[in-house]
Order: sequence, then structure tokens, then C-alpha cells
Amino acid sequence: MAASFFSSLRGVGALFALLAAGLALSGCASVSETIAPAFADPAKYELYDCKQLETERKGLAKRTDDLRALMEKAETGTGGAVVSELAYRNDYVAVRGQAQMAEDAWRRNRCRESPPEEPPPPASPAAAAKPAAKSGKAAR
Repeated sequence: MAASFFSSLRGVGALFALLAAGLALSGCASVSETIAPAFADPAKYELYDCKQLETERKGLAKRTDDLRALMEKAETGTGGAVVSELAYRNDYVAVRGQAQMAEDAWRRNRCRESPPEEPPPPASPAAAAKPAAKSGKAAR
């Protein structure tokens, strides 16, 4: 009888430990979103012009999307939430902080999105055909 009491107590302790770990990880996720700027250098984008900021913002947005996709993919597997947090969360928070700093510099510089580039017009067939070069010598 005493053995069953201790085994049930051990099971309750293990359940409590799992719940505490889950709460701790969920708390880390919500805290990391608010401290994202702490992982970025606030002076990094001070000397960037609008063209450089536009390129940087696009790169950071792509990197953020890539990391988010990797985190979602990791969460589908066994123990995925833990893997996602350990493998990708720090990079994700750092990139989000950089993106926020770049966005602040973008607004401070009053930058505007450049219009999308239009593809060059197709070459006309007449321009593609070049006349043969004439030389003073006859072909032998």
C-alpha cells in the first residue's frame, strides 16, 4: 500500500513538473516579443539612406518569414515547441529587433517605397539585325 502511494505521488510530481515547464516556456515566448529591441543596435541604421534602408527592410522581412516558417514546421513534430524555442526563437527575436530599428530609421528619414521596376521593353527585330561590316578588301 505504501508503494502505491509513493508511485502516485511521483506521478503527480512529474505532472506538476511538466505543467511548470510548459508555463515557463509560454512565458518566455510572450516576454521575448516585448524585448526584441534589446537585441538590436539602435545606432546601426543611423547613417543608412532610404535606398539602403529599403533593401535592409526587405531582407529582414524575408528572414523573419523564413524563421517563422521554420518555427511552425518544428512545432509540428514531437517536442516541437521546445525545439522551436531552442533552435529559432533567439534568432527570430534578434531579427524582429533589427526590423523594428530599421523601421524606426525609415520613418525618421521620411522614406517612401520605390516604385516597382518595369521590365525592359523587348528588342525590335530590326534593331537586332546588324548590317554586315564592309571592308575595303574583297573576300578571296
